[in-house]
Amino acid sequence: MQRFLAALAGLLITASAASAAPTDDVYLLGPDSMPHENVPHGKVIGPLTLASQVFTNTTRHYWVYVPAQYDAAKPACLMVFQDGQAFVSTNGDYRIPNVFDNLIYRREMPVTIGVFINPGHTPTQQESSSTNWGDSINNRGDEYNKLDDRYASMIVTELLPLLEKDYKISKNPDDRAIAGASSGAICAFTVAWQRPDQFHKVISTIGSFTNIRGGHVYPDLVSQTERKPLRVFLQDGLNDNRGRRGNGEYDPEWDWHAQNIKMAAALTAKGYDLNYCWGIGTHSNKQGGAMMPEMLRWLWRDYPRPDDPKDDSNRKLLGAVESK
Repeated sequence: MQRFLAALAGLLITASAASAAPTDDVYLLGPDSMPHENVPHGKVIGPLTLASQVFTNTTRHYWVYVPAQYDAAKPACLMVFQDGQAFVSTNGDYRIPNVFDNLIYRREMPVTIGVFINPGHTPTQQESSSTNWGDSINNRGDEYNKLDDRYASMIVTELLPLLEKDYKISKNPDDRAIAGASSGAICAFTVAWQRPDQFHKVISTIGSFTNIRGGHVYPDLVSQTERKPLRVFLQDGLNDNRGRRGNGEYDPEWDWHAQNIKMAAALTAKGYDLNYCWGIGTHSNKQGGAMMPEMLRWLWRDYPRPDDPKDDSNRKLLGAVESK
């Protein structure tokens, strides 16, 4: 039964992305999500393949975005996106490479390497795609929805060392963010929750803090646990999945929006650095995509950028690093 429910949750997000409701269609991408000729464009490398020993017999695709302003002599910030195929696409709802290009160019976020990683699959299973994010075809349900430390371990002990072989990445957890949508969102929160020594920043869009694999307990866990040094942005819609089981009965542990409200209340009461926005949408990526530039500005709002009235070097557009 748990596998069926997890698969259903995955199908809900895929279906909603394909046929958004009128309350989703009001959310439109702005210029920060579009490419512009005068803006230096970063490079997207991939798909690459990560074989995991944590999740044995699985591989997954991932992509690496390298900003045009990346300087191998200076440590860059890092941001990891779950369901990588959805966030790396430049014709979908999020279009992160375009957003990073524009915000880094205007110094509204630091020079940041983006990593977009899919859930794993065995040799007999399928890679996630824009038409099927994966719960029904691969390991997404187990990797993303469980509250244990296995997925965090994979990110920290298997993915990060591969990245650090090729790129100079800051070791400071304040310089590291992690994000996702739906089950990918609770997964991102779990990584930071389990490893605050590695990640301090989280973006959750339409987060599945529900009883797919026990995630409904997070508000209580937050309330009962000493505050961790996390900065969190939550986005959700009032018409997100509202707790109706297959038999039509209401289950509060299966109410996506009610659980997001509880998460915001728990994080607020505990004194977390929190921002959140409740729109009118369903379990759709439309609002999260439209808001992503502003969420990123808020997340990185205090990265070091000295302001000297006698030195305008930090008040100019940030051009590409000259090739050596």
